[in-house]
Amino acid sequence: MNFHGKDIKIFAGNSNRSLAEEIAAKIGLPLGASNVGRFSDGEIAISINEVVRGSDTFIIQSTCTPVNDNLMELLILIDALRRASAGRITAVIPYFGYARQDRKAKARDPISAKLTANLITTAGADRVLTMDLHATQLQGFFDIPLDQLFGTQLIAQYILDKFGNLDDVVVVSPDVGSVSRSRKFAEKLEVPLAIIDKRRPRANVCEIMNIIGDVRDKRCLLVDDLIDTAGTVVSAANALMDIGAKEVNACCTHGVLSGPAIERIRNSPIRELVTLNTIPVTKEKKIDKITVLSVAEIFAEAIERIYGDISISTLFTQQ
Repeated sequence: MNFHGKDIKIFAGNSNRSLAEEIAAKIGLPLGASNVGRFSDGEIAISINEVVRGSDTFIIQSTCTPVNDNLMELLILIDALRRASAGRITAVIPYFGYARQDRKAKARDPISAKLTANLITTAGADRVLTMDLHATQLQGFFDIPLDQLFGTQLIAQYILDKFGNLDDVVVVSPDVGSVSRSRKFAEKLEVPLAIIDKRRPRANVCEIMNIIGDVRDKRCLLVDDLIDTAGTVVSAANALMDIGAKEVNACCTHGVLSGPAIERIRNSPIRELVTLNTIPVTKEKKIDKITVLSVAEIFAEAIERIYGDISISTLFTQQ
């Protein structure tokens, strides 16, 4: 591929190598030749083993667990390509970590999402391509162009294919902060919306308070952008079943699934959890209740459009 006189090269860190290989294969290219390793003391050692001068380069790297290592790999890869005179550097970040501290919720809080955006920009990225930011205002934290894709299109199609008749389906927002996302998802499926009003006394701990909407004898579908320890989604599922829901399913774009998440989901009334592979789902997390869909095709198309200077609005506009 060689639009506008520049070739395209795709590199990857270690965070989600399988997704990077899948994206590159769909574009019809091999991953760029590079070594992303460690010195004996744990420092990240990176070598770019091919000429990138003037090339349109894309680095595929989610900032998932181990978050700090993967973030540093991304920053050093960007720096290496910049110093090798790459023509344009796009950071492809399927899952953007450090997104949950996006404001000062209380005195002396950091805004780590802004700090992370600054680090990526300072390292030398010219553009960022990501999916389902935890908060939409994060787009304004970057002083470079940012394109945000939406995984709900993939999940919605899966639900339509699997559920068939949606007459008894209701989309449920697990908290007030997810109402906008859940409403748009409900509109895609043309089903009603219910809302769970909860209080969070401390991080990763939630307490259900009220359920707004009719969920009795309904197939409930909990929708969130990410599931971390699964405390919120499991508490919500229990509350829905207690009030008379027929069954509960859940979906999210980013399956962080840390700490007790897998055990909680296994023992919960959730029938199926649908997530995307923006974060790799390791072998020990692949239980029968979890279904993983691939985002490779939508990212491959977005990369091709960015490379060809073609609008990608049809990909990131929620229909």
